[in-house]
Amino acid sequence: MVFNTGSALLDAIVLAVVARSKEGTYGYKITQDVRQVIDISESTLYPVLRRLQKDDCLMVYDMEFGGRNRRYYKLTDRGNAQLQLYRSEWANYSSRITQLFEGRI
Repeated sequence: MVFNTGSALLDAIVLAVVARSKEGTYGYKITQDVRQVIDISESTLYPVLRRLQKDDCLMVYDMEFGGRNRRYYKLTDRGNAQLQLYRSEWANYSSRITQLFEGRI
């Protein structure tokens, strides 16, 4: 993709991916799901997850899987509110950019 992905858009994408599972989801799966939309490395994703956790948008818990602990991420109430804000802002932003590209403004 030729467009840069800023931190707010990356946060929004990650929150949207995590929100798809009520029980939470783990880091590798988040990476795979995000890669369906944008190209991202795990080394880029994990700082985003840590930042969202620090900002109280994600809660983290470990669960055993195949004899190893797997770290799961789940939206908090604050994370859900932030995602709703991102969705609203994205709808407005993308609509205006589309209108500009199509010559309507």
